[in-house]
Amino acid sequence: MRTDLFDFALPEDRIALRPAVPRDAARLLVVRRGRAPEFEDRVMGDLPALLRRGDAVVVNDTKVFAANLHGRRLGRGDREPAISATLIKRLDGSRFCALVKPAKRLAVGDIVRFGGEGRVCFLEQLDATVEAKGQGEEGGEVTLAFSFTDAVLDQALDERGDMPLPPYIASRRAVDEQDRTDYQTMFAREEGSVAAPTAGLHFTDTLTAKLGDAGIALHRVTLHVGPGTFLPVKADDTSDHNMHPEWGSVSAETAAALNTTRRAGGRIVAVGSTALRLLESAAGEDGRLSAFSGETALFITPGYRFRAVDVMLTNFHLPRSTLFMLVCAFSGLETMRRAYAHAIAAGYRFYSYGDASLLFR
Repeated sequence: MRTDLFDFALPEDRIALRPAVPRDAARLLVVRRGRAPEFEDRVMGDLPALLRRGDAVVVNDTKVFAANLHGRRLGRGDREPAISATLIKRLDGSRFCALVKPAKRLAVGDIVRFGGEGRVCFLEQLDATVEAKGQGEEGGEVTLAFSFTDAVLDQALDERGDMPLPPYIASRRAVDEQDRTDYQTMFAREEGSVAAPTAGLHFTDTLTAKLGDAGIALHRVTLHVGPGTFLPVKADDTSDHNMHPEWGSVSAETAAALNTTRRAGGRIVAVGSTALRLLESAAGEDGRLSAFSGETALFITPGYRFRAVDVMLTNFHLPRSTLFMLVCAFSGLETMRRAYAHAIAAGYRFYSYGDASLLFR
């Protein structure tokens, strides 16, 4: 399909820079294709009333780590140019793949010293050697071998790193300590993401308790979100776009529980595009879920036949993004174009810290 079919104009003031307080006070646009009313304006706290007893809500329990580092290149003359790095994939105890800027300032063998300016750091300086250098879409991809390893490296990164807020927020305000709490879901447990599964940001203890009281089960899966989630599709046709693979897992117990839900007439409700893509990756042609552990690069566009997920809770996404294409596949391109126009006119807040939509397939 032509990528420009998924373009739309968004006023800059609709981009949320902070989340709603409390989180379940965020607005919720309910979209029911082919039913009247097509759109219904609610709030996240209404979610239990919008689902049915026997449904199962599936959340992503990945945890965002402080993946953004700032430092300087050492040696090679008197100048020590500033270097920024976003760690995107851990290779072993001491090595990461990273996107760096400016990549042209680094060569294999260079040492980068990452500082902790303005922070109390209990470890000494954190140095990394450029072990390999390749080509990346955003500033250049390198392999960094750090001077620390395992838990000690984890502590050093936590002390020196910033939360990797998406560029549409980070370009408009400084990342701060509040983001360490705000940009993490209440379900976060398995560290490995460079972006939050943002639909999960709307949940609170109060909301999850109400879901339980309403007879709606909650299950966890894990998918570590990579940097590709922020990238618009640059190809003119969706068939020419390559998805970044991301690692995920669905346990045998969770798969069995969700299969039981479907057999009993309940619906599977995916919280976010990450949970949805993972569940669809774990589903067979008949919709039956199996245990899954590995990478998925599933790219969902209109025409895809959904097998596992019946309802989707998700935020409002970037134009020309794989995420907007996914929701258009789920609820229909024209329906979602109208839904987004309604959301813009009604003052909904967009993107990671914004409001949510509840989509029925």
